[in-house]
Amino acid sequence: MSEEEQAEAEARRRVRRRRRARMAAAALGRSRGGLTGKVHLSADRYCRPLSFVLTPGQAGDSPQFAAVLARVKVRGPVGRPRTRPGAVAADKAYSSRANRAHLRKRGIKAVIPEKADQAAHRRKRGSAGGRPVSHDAELYKERNTIERCINKIKAWRGLAMRSDKKPESYMAGLELRGSIIWLRSLKPTT
Repeated sequence: MSEEEQAEAEARRRVRRRRRARMAAAALGRSRGGLTGKVHLSADRYCRPLSFVLTPGQAGDSPQFAAVLARVKVRGPVGRPRTRPGAVAADKAYSSRANRAHLRKRGIKAVIPEKADQAAHRRKRGSAGGRPVSHDAELYKERNTIERCINKIKAWRGLAMRSDKKPESYMAGLELRGSIIWLRSLKPTT
């Protein structure tokens, strides 16, 4: 390789690095739909958002579980904000040992069904596979509150289509919409 070819190759690598850095800074990533971002959120039983985490589009849901829970803070009438919910209901995508261990360590009840392949693997291991995972079926029925919360957030077209380029402005829009949802859910005290 001549010096000119080496210089061109180095310039191309530099451009690729800058492009990757810009996409990471914008919380954008490649997925089937092109350049996308993903919003991970938690909501209470009244479809009110509690926390948001913005990641590139190719990021998985389960690895963001602890980050979303870490941002949950609910203020009460007095004292510190509450950071530990009584129970967490999630779908099968979050049924991993790491997520269950995280919930167990924090003393939170897990309402997450076990995936069929995980159950088969546990049964195949016999007594070394551990106890079957149990979850409250009645509490699990309320899991659709997160879907309803997402629909309330997507009522703003700019959030549904992510027309903001910078993640800071998109996150500000998410938090503003979440604040409006919270304010509308409060009843007047007269």
